[in-house]
Amino acid sequence: MSVAVDFADLVAIALFIYGLHELNSPATARRGNRLAMGGMAIALVGIIVQTGGTGWPSVVIGIAIGGLVGIYAALKVKMTAMPQMVALYNGAGGGAAALISTVRYFTAAPGANIDAIVAVSLVLSAIIGAISFSGSIIAFLKLQEVMTGRPITYPGQQIVNGVVLIAILGLGVWFVATLGILPDWAFPLLLLAALLLGVFFTLPIGGADMPVVISLLNSFTGVAVAITGFEINSTLLIICGALVGASGTILTVAMSRAMNRPLTNVLFGAFGSAGGSEPAAGTGGPQQIRATSADDVAVMLAYASKVIFVPGYGMAVAQAQHSVKALADQLEKRGVKVLYAIHPVAGRMPGHMNVLLAEANVPYNQLLDMEDVNSEFPTADVALVIGANDVTNPAARTVASSPIYGMPILDVDKANNVVVLKRSMRSGFAGIENPLYELPNTSMLFGDAKASVDALTAAVKAV
Repeated sequence: MSVAVDFADLVAIALFIYGLHELNSPATARRGNRLAMGGMAIALVGIIVQTGGTGWPSVVIGIAIGGLVGIYAALKVKMTAMPQMVALYNGAGGGAAALISTVRYFTAAPGANIDAIVAVSLVLSAIIGAISFSGSIIAFLKLQEVMTGRPITYPGQQIVNGVVLIAILGLGVWFVATLGILPDWAFPLLLLAALLLGVFFTLPIGGADMPVVISLLNSFTGVAVAITGFEINSTLLIICGALVGASGTILTVAMSRAMNRPLTNVLFGAFGSAGGSEPAAGTGGPQQIRATSADDVAVMLAYASKVIFVPGYGMAVAQAQHSVKALADQLEKRGVKVLYAIHPVAGRMPGHMNVLLAEANVPYNQLLDMEDVNSEFPTADVALVIGANDVTNPAARTVASSPIYGMPILDVDKANNVVVLKRSMRSGFAGIENPLYELPNTSMLFGDAKASVDALTAAVKAV
C-alpha cells in the first residue's frame, strides 16, 4: 500500500510540474490548470488511502467543504475581484501551514523533546505561515477597498517592526535550543508576534505595489508549506511547497525588475504615499488638458491603420473588457490592426490584464508584453489608454525626483494620437501627476470606462 501511495504522489508531483510549465503561455494555461487539478485529485485520494481508514472521514469532510467553497468562488466571484481572491486563497495556504505546526506542537507528549529537524521546521513554518496569512488578509482588505489602498505609516513604524522581529527571533531560537520544551504561553506568543509582523509588513505598502506583494506572499506560503512537509514526513508537501515558493520568488523578482525598483524599496519605500489632487473632469485643474468626445475619437479610430489598446486597473474596475473586445471587433471589420499593450504590473495582481482580456476572448497573439509592444507605438495612429495611469507616465523617463523615475513604462506618448479614458483627473496609486495628459497629441475622454467604450463602439458603427 505504501508503494502505491508513493507512486500516486509521484504522478501528482509530475502533473503539478508539467501543469506549472503549461501556465507559461495563455494558449496552454487552461490545459495546465486541468493537469494540476488532476494531480490534486490523485494527491487527495492518496491521502485518504494513507490514513489507513482511521481519519478518512475527516479528510473527506475537509475535501467536501473546500470543494464547495472553491466551486462557489469560481461561479460567483467576478474576474475583476480575482486579485482579492488570490490574496485570500494565498492567506489560507499560509494559515494552514501555521495551523499544522500548532497542532503538531500541542499534540506532542507533554515535556517530551522534539527532534531537532522537526523543531526547526515547526518554528519556521509557524512563523512564515502566520506572516503570509495575516499579510494576505491585509492585502485582501486593501484590494477589496475595505481599508485604504494607500500606504499606512506612522512615526516609529520601523522601530515597532524591529521589536516584533527581535521578539520572534528570540522565541524561535529559544524553542529550537530547548527542542520545544517551553512555557505554555511561549508558542502562542510566537504565533501572535508573527501575525502582527504580517500586518505591520503589509500596511505600509500601497496598491501600486500589490502585484509584487501578492507574488512575495505567495512565495512565503510555498516555503511554509514545504517546511511543514518535514514536520509530518510528507515528500508531496515538500516538493509542492518548493514549487510554489520558487515560482513565487521568480515572479517577485521579475515584477520588481519590471518596475526597475529593488524589492527592498517596494517593501519599505511606502510607494504611493502622496495623495494626488482631483480636479473636476474636463476643467483642466493644474494641468492643461484637452477634453474630447466619443464621436471625435470614433472618427479617429475608424480611419486608423493601427490602434493599440492600453488596459489598466480602470478597465478592471469598470468591467469593460468585453466592451473593449466589441470595439476591437468593429475596428477589425474596417481593416484596422488592433494590438493590446500589457505592462507587467498593470492591475492588482500578476497577469491581471491578461486574465481579464482572456475572459473576453481576445486572441493571445494580440496581447503584447511591454518589451514587444513599445516598438509598435511610433507607428500607431491611436493609443487608447483605458484606466492605465502610472505605467504610462513619461515622468518615469525624465523626472529624476519622481518616485517612479527609472521604471520602464509603455511608450504611449510616442503614438501619433493618444486618447485617455478616465473618470477624472485623479492621480494613480503612485499619487503623482501624469504629464502625458498635457502633451499636444493627447486628449481625454472622461467618464466610466465601460460606458465610454460602448459609446465609441456605437459611434464607430455610425461612421
